[in-house]
Amino acid sequence: MTVMLAAALAVPAVAPAAARSAPESFADLAERLLPAVVNVATTQTVQDRGPTMDMPQFPPGSPFEEFFKDFFDRNGGNQPQRPRRAQSLGSGFLISADGLVVTNNHVIADADEITVRLSDDTEFPAKLIGTDTKTDVAVLKIDPGGRELPFVKFGNSDGLRVGDWVVAIGNPFGLGGTVTAGIVSARGRDIGQGPYDDFIQTDASINRGNSGGPLFNLDGDVIGINTAIFSQSGGSIGIGFAISSKLASNVVGQLREFGRTRRGWLGVRIQQVTDEIAESLGLDRARGALVADVTPDGPAKSAGIQAGDVILNFAGQDVSEMRELPRIVAETAVGKTVNVQVWRDGRQIDVTAKLGELEAAEKASLKQEDEQSSAASDGAKARVDSLGLGLATLTPQLRAEYSIGDQVEGVVVTEVDPAGTAGEKGLRPGDVIVEVAQDEVRSPDDVARGVKAATEKGRKSVLLLIDRQGEMRFVALRIDKG
Repeated sequence: MTVMLAAALAVPAVAPAAARSAPESFADLAERLLPAVVNVATTQTVQDRGPTMDMPQFPPGSPFEEFFKDFFDRNGGNQPQRPRRAQSLGSGFLISADGLVVTNNHVIADADEITVRLSDDTEFPAKLIGTDTKTDVAVLKIDPGGRELPFVKFGNSDGLRVGDWVVAIGNPFGLGGTVTAGIVSARGRDIGQGPYDDFIQTDASINRGNSGGPLFNLDGDVIGINTAIFSQSGGSIGIGFAISSKLASNVVGQLREFGRTRRGWLGVRIQQVTDEIAESLGLDRARGALVADVTPDGPAKSAGIQAGDVILNFAGQDVSEMRELPRIVAETAVGKTVNVQVWRDGRQIDVTAKLGELEAAEKASLKQEDEQSSAASDGAKARVDSLGLGLATLTPQLRAEYSIGDQVEGVVVTEVDPAGTAGEKGLRPGDVIVEVAQDEVRSPDDVARGVKAATEKGRKSVLLLIDRQGEMRFVALRIDKG
């Protein structure tokens, strides 16, 4: 099965609203909305080359060499690449009377020329205002020459419920304005398209060419941007995805104002809280986002957030699972000071963090870098049978054997019992145990003491912080008492 690009994202649940029945006809709604939906055509120059043939190799001076050389010269063998013009079609919609158009980034990516055609077949060259690859949103501008253009506005996708009626308008297969209707099939879909995946799923027919077109509610407000379909054939099978207006409107606003996005940045690397991790930390259930690493000089570091903390609430929004946090942080204004609730040492504490800018952090490559330092000692070795691990103190020889940087501190794994709890969780020789139950370790005895302490507290599992070739992650291992 393939997921084919055509729309992107959605939102959390809200208080129930009164259900609305389907109208006897969608004609009045379609008549009002169609003029604001546009076709987006792009042209780009690509390098192409004709058929290529490799000339057989013959001994120098052979009569066959001369014969085949003449043949290849006459028939164009091994011709150099030549440019050609490629065209593609998509959809979009007007959001202002002076010609601002919203579409998908993948519709206009790498285009040399962009043309917007209105419902009355009037065409305008379009200027690219800004794009966002993470959410697949782009904003264009056309100059209508003083003409007042029809436009639509973003609605509140938070008010959507599964089963609500929606209408999609776009340019499927280049046919021009086409209207389809259906319902919201699901919300909050993660289809692996980007870091903020949270799609509205709909059975309103969406096909190739609908990309960038609007998804409307029955009030005529845009509650999604059609971006992707799930299909084996390339045509609609009743599973389409749209970026929620909650996410898209924020991105569009930033692109209009700055020409780029300005997302909030906390400076943490996170992972999912599993049932075992929750139990090892004393959490009532698996929830929140576990902080695996904190960026030096980042907002989280300044706020006192630590590796091993579980972020439960950010800026007043509960974090029920890990993937919600990046979107919540990204939608928070740069420079805003927010309250963050974290779980640490068996209790909930509050810290405040002043957010940085994600794009600036990425540009400056503000990530934890390897710094070389010296470390040398004769290593002690031991086994922790309850975890199925053989361990050793780090030595220069072991660092060289397992390619472990001099800056890494902890206890190196030298052997793993495939049938043991560590083997089940994928630990392998060369992994470095940095913490046990959120306490730093420097020797195999430290690891054994940490496991014993967890057992005495009645824990069924113990939380380890593992360094694998510079990547930090938490692993909860079941304590095998057999």
